[in-house]
Amino acid sequence: QVQLVESGGGLVQPGGSLRLSCAASGSIFSIYTMAWHRQAPGKRRELVASITSGGSTNSADSVKGRFTISRDNAKNTVYLQMNSLKPEDTAVYYCRASYYNNNYWGQGTQVTVSS
Repeated sequence: QVQLVESGGGLVQPGGSLRLSCAASGSIFSIYTMAWHRQAPGKRRELVASITSGGSTNSADSVKGRFTISRDNAKNTVYLQMNSLKPEDTAVYYCRASYYNNNYWGQGTQVTVSS
């Protein structure tokens, strides 16, 4: 069992930056593939970026070159650095931990990009 708590969301102007954090507890963090998903109003939840236990990363085409996922196993934390934010990045961002068929989700953090 893994408990996940996201933080770092907020209101930012277009072109600005935010860094989201997801702190994990309750299990061995380093074995999990970690990911960030987002869900905008009226839309399906989508994968933003992921990072494996070995550090391999993947990201959606819509955020490539702007968002970077990273992890600090010593701090049991995964990060999402978001630069050059656009209004279409507005969504609730969720952290997910995966290990084989087990998936755990955080409660989400709101990111709003608006002038």
